[in-house]
Amino acid sequence: MTVPSSRLPLSRQQSKDPTQSDPKNQSKSTTVEKKMLSVKTSGTAAAISCSHFLSPRSFSPTALNLRHFKPHSSHRSIKMSAEQIVEHVVLFKAKPDADPSKLNAMINNLNSLTSLNQVVHLSSGPLIRDRSSSFSFTHILHSRYKSKSDLADYSAHPSHVSVVKQYVLPMVDDIMAIDWVPTDFSGPSGVPPGSAMRVTFLKLKENLGENEKSQVLSAVGGIIEKFPGIQQLTVGENFSPGRAKGFSIASIAVFKGVENLEALESQTELANEQKEKVKDFLDGVVVVDYAVLPTQSASL
Repeated sequence: MTVPSSRLPLSRQQSKDPTQSDPKNQSKSTTVEKKMLSVKTSGTAAAISCSHFLSPRSFSPTALNLRHFKPHSSHRSIKMSAEQIVEHVVLFKAKPDADPSKLNAMINNLNSLTSLNQVVHLSSGPLIRDRSSSFSFTHILHSRYKSKSDLADYSAHPSHVSVVKQYVLPMVDDIMAIDWVPTDFSGPSGVPPGSAMRVTFLKLKENLGENEKSQVLSAVGGIIEKFPGIQQLTVGENFSPGRAKGFSIASIAVFKGVENLEALESQTELANEQKEKVKDFLDGVVVVDYAVLPTQSASL
């Protein structure tokens, strides 16, 4: 969620910052706010075992309480196989003592941004699982745009800036964001409600050459041929390094539903085969699973 420094409406500027009363919390909020507002940071992520890269563990999705989330309405049937698409993924780590009702408000307000003209697709909600031992992300925002300029306009839009400052920053301890243009995008631009997604971020070892990077991109892009349950796969290189914690390659695998994602558990041999192709090139892997909120979620 790349948010340039933008001035809020006067009413927002005058609102009281909930962290001001506690200098310690204020410091933490300021740190996160710098990340959300695209202030370039130099933090690096600890190396993560690549055992999660397409390496299904026992899959036991946590029960999601969806009754307080508003219906997801951003799915569009636009076909963009011959056009560019820009992927934008933000991972959030909610504060341990975050009020559940305020987290619900955060998600609902993030999902409301689908009404912005620049947005082709947007969905936000709690993760099914964060499979990355070095991070403890809890929520995700995934959105798509027709161009990098549309993503920039979305980031600078007053509605987006307001949601970030009023609903997101007070609720999170950490964020990670990656943007990429898929090397070979095909299929619908929207991810249907009820679909499941596996989002993977890869951190390459330092001083790798273009040949090794190409091998990683090729291996990740080739998984759609190995796993028929994947309905859509996008792969590309991150172009927003400031908040990516050193991760530079990203992919999204879309499945019809959680049960199809779960079916990966029976394909360990194929997963290991793909891992072997790239493990020597990686310093870290982040893998999260997410179910796009169904349209009927508000009535559950």
